[in-house]
Amino acid sequence: MPDIVVLGGGVCGLASAVLLARDGHDVTVLERDPAPVPDTLDEAWETWERSGVSQFRQAHFLLAGGREVLDDELPDARDALVAAGAYPVNMIGLMPPGISDRGTRPGDERFATITARRTTVEWVLARIADAEEGVEVRRGVVASELTATHPDGTPHVTGVRTEAGEELRADLVVDAAGRRSQLPGMLAAIGAQAPIEEAEDSGFIYYTRYFRARDGGRVPQYRSGPLTPMPSFSVLTLPADNGTWSVTLYVSTGDRPLKAMRDPQRWDAVLAACPLHAHWADGEPITDVLPMGGVVDRYRRMVVDGRPIATGVVTVGDAWACTNPSLGRGMSLGLLHARRLRDFVRHHLEHRVEMAEVWDTVTEVELTPWYRATVEEDRARHRALEADRRGVSLPPPHDEAGAVRALLPLASTADADVYRAMLEIRSCLTVPDKVLRRPGLAARVLEVGRALTPPRMGPDRQQLLALLR
Repeated sequence: MPDIVVLGGGVCGLASAVLLARDGHDVTVLERDPAPVPDTLDEAWETWERSGVSQFRQAHFLLAGGREVLDDELPDARDALVAAGAYPVNMIGLMPPGISDRGTRPGDERFATITARRTTVEWVLARIADAEEGVEVRRGVVASELTATHPDGTPHVTGVRTEAGEELRADLVVDAAGRRSQLPGMLAAIGAQAPIEEAEDSGFIYYTRYFRARDGGRVPQYRSGPLTPMPSFSVLTLPADNGTWSVTLYVSTGDRPLKAMRDPQRWDAVLAACPLHAHWADGEPITDVLPMGGVVDRYRRMVVDGRPIATGVVTVGDAWACTNPSLGRGMSLGLLHARRLRDFVRHHLEHRVEMAEVWDTVTEVELTPWYRATVEEDRARHRALEADRRGVSLPPPHDEAGAVRALLPLASTADADVYRAMLEIRSCLTVPDKVLRRPGLAARVLEVGRALTPPRMGPDRQQLLALLR
């Protein structure tokens, strides 16, 4: 069967490699970070050096859409995650108290998932890939160039050349190198037209801290949703594996006084001032405050003016598009993309131009709506944070669709149907536009949302600034 080279040994790259190998392909994964896979889960958290993944120890969450891929395609990975201490959660169980219709319904099981720290998820997948016949993972190997022919003027990628000068021939090169993908430069070097690229700073800085339950205790229980907007910041609380969890406070990049949250004592003070979230600090801190800024929302497309800029190469996961991590979509969309890659290779690998065109279509139809929705939500949240910083009122959305999107989270706190619709979107089960086009849903969101007053769940601007002095 054809040989495939995957660039990047993160979650998406490893999942892609295993799925392709189980379809009969010989797959070589090139991972630039040299550190071997640790022997134990604790070593993965404490010592695994993954400098190529800036968010390696930041907050992560496996959404139900990603869990479905594990159930259907990688049940051994699911079982290994459970054995490694992954945390089970069904968001239906977090239904807000303002909803009176609290009974379960057929299909509610689809909102269930298991989740873990990024180090745990990658450790499990790396061990599976290392044991998988047909997969070779080579760590500390950097692909510095593409090799190509030019049969009709458009470059056709035939493999890669490493920094050490080794040439690896391949029928397909899969770029799964994540946010730091160097593919555009590599394509330019073989004479390819530049891909379509959209990029903007998401405008947020994240301050994350991990905790572990003391003395065999449990992960804190939710008293609010996982992601809660406050006037000047947001709170993100995510359970993880083996009695651990993360708490992230994130703010607008331009809000300089709030950068004091990098100080652990001030970070603690802010969380303590949030009555529905303060109990998430009731554990043993296992990290200092971990800041992360400069997070870019970026999208790349390899078909320009209806024509592929190159054939024999595709992008998946964050190498294709990456977004603000606060919605937790990265791992799940990467798994969804990896599954579609396996399906696509089955039918199109031998047809050079068709392969590039079909992959573009699949990605645009099934994945790009998630990117667009995330960027739209990022911009709206950033506008709200900046309005609060400047002390001005945020103007209402100018159209009904914008009003529906803005009111959806609030309306979901009081209506069971709206809550499930929001969960379907948040869980990466159905793209937002498809959910919001359902008969009667938009009208219900507007009716319920406009009748509610957003509750105050944390400090106002002046109180927050006082805490940070």
